[in-house]
Amino acid sequence: MASLSTQLENVLEPGFVPATRIQQSLVATLERNTLAYLAARTPSSISSDHLTVLGFVSQCSAGICYGLARWHPRALLIGIPCLALNWLGDSLDGTLARVRCQERPRYGFYVDHISDTIAAFFLMGGLAVSGYVHPAVAFGMLVAFLMLSIEVYLAAYTLGDFQLSHGKLGPTEIRILLAVGNLALLHHPRIELMGRRILLFDAGGAVAIGGMAAMLLAAAVKHTAQLYREERLR
Repeated sequence: MASLSTQLENVLEPGFVPATRIQQSLVATLERNTLAYLAARTPSSISSDHLTVLGFVSQCSAGICYGLARWHPRALLIGIPCLALNWLGDSLDGTLARVRCQERPRYGFYVDHISDTIAAFFLMGGLAVSGYVHPAVAFGMLVAFLMLSIEVYLAAYTLGDFQLSHGKLGPTEIRILLAVGNLALLHHPRIELMGRRILLFDAGGAVAIGGMAAMLLAAAVKHTAQLYREERLR
């Protein structure tokens, strides 16, 4: 059995200090407890890498389901378990590594978020061809998501804080909203707003874009001011 010092050397990367994870979303406490419970009972044959692949493939599959829904609306129902599996893989991989003292902070951070970026393209691409949302709205959400992600990664590098949620909303809450939206699309793909009938997901997408833009602006102003104070010219 490897000595404790050897195990610590495998966990701690020289010269690299992982950012502090900040998660304050609505379901954060329940989610944290659930993930700890699942990690403690995950078979040893399943690794964090397996879960990362599961999360990536599941999110891409959800995007494919949206694309197929253009011709087969019930594909929206298949998209719901895909979103659930995406949560399982994307959320449990890091917890499992920490429980097993098998953390690879640089590798984990990079692989997790580059796969999230690629999978987001599949998800929004599927929405864009689904017919349930205007392509411009779908790609507007993708651009807003990527811009907000860039701000989060920059803050993690410069400030050491990795913001997993904004206000009370985090990735898990977004998945829940998408799942509920999938069910709503089957019965009410359009809604009436200010005397006009528009696509339900166009309305939701516009709210999402505005919300992410506001979060980005608030975070950028806050972090710019903080860095200015910390590195004020003498």
